[in-house]
Amino acid sequence: MVRRSNPYYIGIDISDNYAMVSFLQLNMKEPETVSTIAGSDVYRIPLIIARRKGIGQWFYGDEARKMAKSTEMACVDRLLKRAINGEKIVIDDDTFMAEDLLALFIKKVMALPAKMGNPAVCDKLVICLDRLTKENMRMFANILPKLGINSKQFMVIDRKESFYYFALNQEKSLWTHNVFLFGYENHNMRFFNLGRDIRTTPQVVTIDESRRIVMDENSDMDIQFKKIINEAFEKQVISTVYLVGDEFGEGWMKQSLSVLCRGRRVFMGNNLFSKGACYAARSRDFESEWPFVYMGENEMKFNLSLKVKDRGELSFYNLISAGSNWFEAKGQCEVIISGSYEVDFWKQLPKSREARIETLELTDMPLRPDRATRIRITATPVSDDKIDIEIKDLGFGEIYRSSNKVWHYEMTM
Repeated sequence: MVRRSNPYYIGIDISDNYAMVSFLQLNMKEPETVSTIAGSDVYRIPLIIARRKGIGQWFYGDEARKMAKSTEMACVDRLLKRAINGEKIVIDDDTFMAEDLLALFIKKVMALPAKMGNPAVCDKLVICLDRLTKENMRMFANILPKLGINSKQFMVIDRKESFYYFALNQEKSLWTHNVFLFGYENHNMRFFNLGRDIRTTPQVVTIDESRRIVMDENSDMDIQFKKIINEAFEKQVISTVYLVGDEFGEGWMKQSLSVLCRGRRVFMGNNLFSKGACYAARSRDFESEWPFVYMGENEMKFNLSLKVKDRGELSFYNLISAGSNWFEAKGQCEVIISGSYEVDFWKQLPKSREARIETLELTDMPLRPDRATRIRITATPVSDDKIDIEIKDLGFGEIYRSSNKVWHYEMTM
């Protein structure tokens, strides 16, 4: 796929109960969020899909929710959870996989920006979830073909990473110091604290997350939140605070708001994560211009490289990059061995200039002349700090046949 001169990105924030969709093009100052209600700033789209019994017509979102009470309609809610669990859903005499219904919902949501004059197909779609797991990543890999895009046009990130991209795509004065986000939903509050290490190049960004705090709605919410703020802000220098959640707009913040605004910029809204997903798409597309690397719970904690000679020149070939999402990262190359049957791997932390070398010996390799053995090296992360290394003997063309030997190692920092 050839990149357009004005790439078009879609970001969708999905929870068990709702989705929000934003879009971004390079000629736009910031992402724009879409509502299913014309002229409204109600951006949450209920995660519900419905079909009229006996007719193959599908409805979604608010329209499906309104129809839920009708006996003529079959409605399915909590699509994300059902899809991850691999549920089967029977409507009339038809059986559907929940992940197929989720794919149908996402396709309908993806089409919303096109109704505003945007292209019918996006250059990149980024899904934002509260947490990434092997189960939900596997499920999205399954439904990807149904969305009409390929793996290079698709990303899944968590809400902390979305916040990272959103915060650092704002004007610099808003992230001179630390940036906080308070999220309040379903009586639970938590906060993210984003900080940068300005001594490194690129700057390493980390986000500390609080435990979930259950709010007592029978007590004074303002006093409770004020106490949380004072404890969170202790010994912190903070430029900006973002408040995400409908509950923040209910008029109860008085003393707490006064504390928040003391020498800081404060913003409130619900569409930060879908906008952050759009910024993630753009920043990844122009990665060479992005001066940060995010070290979150899903990001690889070290670089893994090989020192190779290419056309007479020594250079490093990067297999896995620190900061890449370990669910998605994979490195592979083919090399010709010279000298002993050993492979040196260079491991380096992103904040360090020094690398550690780990040498893997290929035992029981058939004896061949020097530079007459080609191997394939595949590096597949199994967690954020462990990489499975597979080395396969490919032989050397028709002269020396492959022994089909395969070696596996687990690499850690």
